Amino acid sequence: MNDRLPVVIVGGGLAGALAAVRMAQRRPDLPLLLIEAGAAIGGNHTWSFFDSDVPAPARDLIAALNPVRWPRHSVRFQALARDFDAPYNAFRAEALDRLVRATLTPQQLRFNTPVERLEADGVVLAGGERIAARAVIDARGPQGAVPALELGWQKFVGIEFAASVPDPQRAMVMDATMPQIDGYRFVYVLPLAADRVLVEDTYYADGPALDVEIVSERVRTLAAERGIAGAELRRESGVLPILIGGDPQAFWPAGDPVARLGLAGGFFHATTGYSLRLALLLAEELSTLPGRLEGPQLAAWSRQRFLWHWHDMGFFRMLNRMLFRAAAPDQRHRIFAHFYRLGEDRIARFYAGEPTLGDKLRILSGKPPVGIAAALKALIRR
Repeated sequence: MNDRLPVVIVGGGLAGALAAVRMAQRRPDLPLLLIEAGAAIGGNHTWSFFDSDVPAPARDLIAALNPVRWPRHSVRFQALARDFDAPYNAFRAEALDRLVRATLTPQQLRFNTPVERLEADGVVLAGGERIAARAVIDARGPQGAVPALELGWQKFVGIEFAASVPDPQRAMVMDATMPQIDGYRFVYVLPLAADRVLVEDTYYADGPALDVEIVSERVRTLAAERGIAGAELRRESGVLPILIGGDPQAFWPAGDPVARLGLAGGFFHATTGYSLRLALLLAEELSTLPGRLEGPQLAAWSRQRFLWHWHDMGFFRMLNRMLFRAAAPDQRHRIFAHFYRLGEDRIARFYAGEPTLGDKLRILSGKPPVGIAAALKALIRR
């Protein structure tokens, strides 16, 4: 193996970018190349998270992103309103882009570089150029349909307004008091600064189709109803997978020679669709792996890590079957309202993907938010 060959990370989204930063910090002697199809890191996204989502070793990485921080957050449902004296945070793609450019050298970055094919020992670019590598990591996200997995979808459109809100120290993370459309629907209201507010209309839906223009009009209506008036500064949209079931062996066959990170590797919270915590955890693990970090080692490590994660998400897949199969689309809000009656510590562990046995029993206890017969049918159907 030529020691001068790099580890090539393909995809400058959240997982690929964080892994590249940690590798550059922890293994500065290791040749590294991050390839991004676009002109910047991270696209046009906002990532939100609770303090408990951040693993302790990665706190410095999050601090370097200088996230917006709200000391309090709230949720609202037709039959439940609850305020939490617990922080909520968010950062924009621009912050991730700045961190990557400040950490990696220009020689370690290639922008506007679409990739045609990934191989065990190299990457073939769209123009035909081939880059030899000691290892290749696919961090591009899903490439088309995912037939091996059964998925629901969380999809959203957010508009940032030049406006203010009465309480800029509070984030509204889930307001489901509006009419329910296309599944479970709620709105985020995040005051990003004294004069900037992000309003996001979100849906837990059966299908991934998202009409951005129609939902954008709904966002404007939601903003107006909440007294948020001002120029539109930017718009973002996205569709996140919600994992219901599937065949992990078919999704990631044994012997696949290319390592994976992020959504490409199934590394997301099965119920929320969020991937920040896993991206941080895997960036930490990858940067501390022993040895030369060659292709077979990284491919085997990442696949085994996925299989562990699949096992860990079993409880959440069960909940998702109840959400998508047992509850009518316009009644899914009852499941979330039921969940938000739990204690704050249980909620935090749920979002972090680390519920205890007691948490699981408590989530499933009490008056069920869906019919018993429908719930049993959903759970039996694997």
